[in-house]
Amino acid sequence: MPTIVIDLGTTNSVVASVVGGTPVVIKSKEGYNLTPSVFTITSKGRKLAGHLAKRQAILNPDRTIWGIKRLMGKRFDSPEVKVLKEKYPYKIVPNSDGFAGVQIGERYYYPQEISAFILVELKRVAEEFFNEGVKKAVVTVPAHFNDNQRQATKEAAQLAGLELLKIINEPTASALAYGLRWAKDKKTIAVYDLGGGTFDISILQISEGIYEVLATSGDTFLGGDDFDARIVDLLAEHLRKETGVNIYYDPMGLQRLKDAAEKAKIELSTREETVVNLPFISSSGKDPVHLIRPIKRAEFEALTYDLVEKTIGICYKTIQDAGIKIDDINDVLLVGGMTRMPLVRKKVEQFFVKPPLKGVHPDEAVAIGAAIEADALERRREDILLIDVTPISLGIAVKGGAFHKIIERNTKIPVKRVEKFTTSKDNQDKVIIMVYQGES
Repeated sequence: MPTIVIDLGTTNSVVASVVGGTPVVIKSKEGYNLTPSVFTITSKGRKLAGHLAKRQAILNPDRTIWGIKRLMGKRFDSPEVKVLKEKYPYKIVPNSDGFAGVQIGERYYYPQEISAFILVELKRVAEEFFNEGVKKAVVTVPAHFNDNQRQATKEAAQLAGLELLKIINEPTASALAYGLRWAKDKKTIAVYDLGGGTFDISILQISEGIYEVLATSGDTFLGGDDFDARIVDLLAEHLRKETGVNIYYDPMGLQRLKDAAEKAKIELSTREETVVNLPFISSSGKDPVHLIRPIKRAEFEALTYDLVEKTIGICYKTIQDAGIKIDDINDVLLVGGMTRMPLVRKKVEQFFVKPPLKGVHPDEAVAIGAAIEADALERRREDILLIDVTPISLGIAVKGGAFHKIIERNTKIPVKRVEKFTTSKDNQDKVIIMVYQGES
């Protein structure tokens, strides 16, 4: 029975495996390499995932769930979820434990459940390809995912009926995809991963199959969705000024606007200008409202310049954490669909003072690399060794409401730390230890 690898993305997901000794992305019967990370329940109660679900988005916006990866392991009262509540057309609600989920009809769905439907669709694609059942899987996550988010990913895999062999960090997997495992001399590389919903930067040293992560950082709330949102806001304001219509009160019109914004963003990666043309997008009284708005690449870059700069700021801090200089980096790898944006490539090249490597599909690099690692696990190969780090600090609460860090971020794992603490009152015979993660 084959082992598959799933890159569970915010916008799109990829399933891959090693076939005949070669890592390959598994295409669906329809010929798609990518599967939209979308789930919907139709008005007749039919549950759909992937391409079929995405086609329902405009006609069924409040029952079509996309971007669910951003809600994985997130508390409802977090600042990020508050932003999403205003932007997403579907209902984001809390559960009894205070974690964010979605409501479809009368039922609450955990993000893990939605993700499981997407994983089942990817599992189906793999089973059609191999013409047999699939059970074992490796799933990738952003390097900066915290414990809640990683546990939620594990639960999603279990709900999908998968035996999860390992969770692999996306940047590390990407490095494997570029074939750098064959490097004889020690190399220091930077993996810049800007996807649909998250950003990661990892600094690794590679030598003869040993991958040692020196430092990693990122933002689990920074990605292509945020670039799309800037175009949506631009078009929505244009529509309001021209017609008086507030598209944010029209779920169907807003979904059409989002789809158009995503297409415009993609077109502006290869063209200097595009035109968004949406007839009958809404209505003002009895009159239909049309939207025609040209967007130049320069205008789009000005709208999103701060987002790109934010990634560069994180890169600078991560290099400091790694204890190296920019000149020490031999290669830069670009991963994620947003790295096709000319401004992103330009800023990355300026910062690292070298052009990034080419040769691997940015949407497929994570899955291809993870397939190599999964094959190594299955065959117990010893020519590949991954030495990772904890992306965030771990510690406990101490008296006075303070957080005492015990394991600092970017500590190599596995790791063991021992510290002694005293009780805060005389004759105290028990204590509740609250474990926290983060940099606060």
